[in-house]
Amino acid sequence: MSVLEASAGLVIKKPMVANIDLLDGKPSLIGITREEMAEALMDIGVPQKQAKMRVSQLWNWLYVRGVSDFDHMTNVAKDLREKLKTHFTIARPEIVEEQVSNDGTRKWLMRFPPRGAGRPVEIETVYIPEEGRGTLCISSQVGCTLTCSFCHTGTQRLVRNLTAEEILAQLLVARDRLGDFPDREAPQGTIMPAEGRKVSNIVMMGMGEPLYNFEHVKTALLIATDGDGLSLSKRRVTLSTSGVVPEIFRTGEEIGVMLAISLHAVRDELRDMLVPINKKYPLKELIDACRNYPGVSNARRITFEYVMLKDVNDSLEDAKMLTQLLKGVPAKINLIPFNPWPGTNYQCSDWEQIEKFADFINHAGYASPIRTPRGRDILAACGQLKSESERMRKTERMAFEAMMIANHGADD
Repeated sequence: MSVLEASAGLVIKKPMVANIDLLDGKPSLIGITREEMAEALMDIGVPQKQAKMRVSQLWNWLYVRGVSDFDHMTNVAKDLREKLKTHFTIARPEIVEEQVSNDGTRKWLMRFPPRGAGRPVEIETVYIPEEGRGTLCISSQVGCTLTCSFCHTGTQRLVRNLTAEEILAQLLVARDRLGDFPDREAPQGTIMPAEGRKVSNIVMMGMGEPLYNFEHVKTALLIATDGDGLSLSKRRVTLSTSGVVPEIFRTGEEIGVMLAISLHAVRDELRDMLVPINKKYPLKELIDACRNYPGVSNARRITFEYVMLKDVNDSLEDAKMLTQLLKGVPAKINLIPFNPWPGTNYQCSDWEQIEKFADFINHAGYASPIRTPRGRDILAACGQLKSESERMRKTERMAFEAMMIANHGADD
């Protein structure tokens, strides 16, 4: 592994590329349900009576011990391992680049193999170490359709949705790179501790709008929170949406994770400009959906994210309207100093103004932490992620979506 020193304390690492054939076309066992895995095993000749036991074995190897090579599954018979290698893959995506910020934040650029008639695509995933926790920011799409005017990701047009496998792979790669799986020599039955994990929290706040890829995000998060596998607490998983109102209730009902709303404005006319999805689902509909979010309470508050833009949304009048807008909603308000990116026309609010804004909200009874900018020097901070994947041609998109519908059902 080579290490290159760059300016501002930035360290860029280019790790060895995983041994992966981008054109082998094998389906992955990562990111499918137990029922789907059992069917896949029976399709290659595993007797139905054995399927449940074999699924349990594979599940443990994939998600507790984190193996990415069938040959490492030592309690699986050799002839079955050979069948698995012939028909399936559990390989990780290629890590094109790993960057380490001077504050310890890490950003991985990952390349996924072609799907259907598509091309390889690249996405970014960010790990933020903090006192007592480590948060992984996961992407759900390659690019984004929402074109939020202050967000760098929004300048990259949507290429395609990520599959459940590709969403989960980001977590698996992070645990690999951080040494967050048990040693291969650890005794069978080893379970990752609830405390002491390097990746203790995940947030669906990377590239894309998670609720425009609902089914695959749902599958991935249910596997990530499965108690017999990756075993993350649902209270440590947060899904952030810009306001896809019809899917908000489903998120609470079917996934059960914590909810965050990319709010950023308290007047429809301003939010229409900053977060254009507001034209379809205006503030009243969005806040009503939040009030009715399953399980919401003072113990399970909704987080409202509010990027601080100088002379745009940072006045004390905005702060007053914000507290009025959220009245009756168990809420925490995260104030996010704007993170600059090449070509933006926005500026971050003055620090003194951010503190005045926070004080007003605090006095109104809402927790309003100011998010410490992390990873700015490697464009890993909130709103800075962007890959260079090209947009698919229409024929490629149609072929890919047809394959996805055939394999997983239509996305909502």
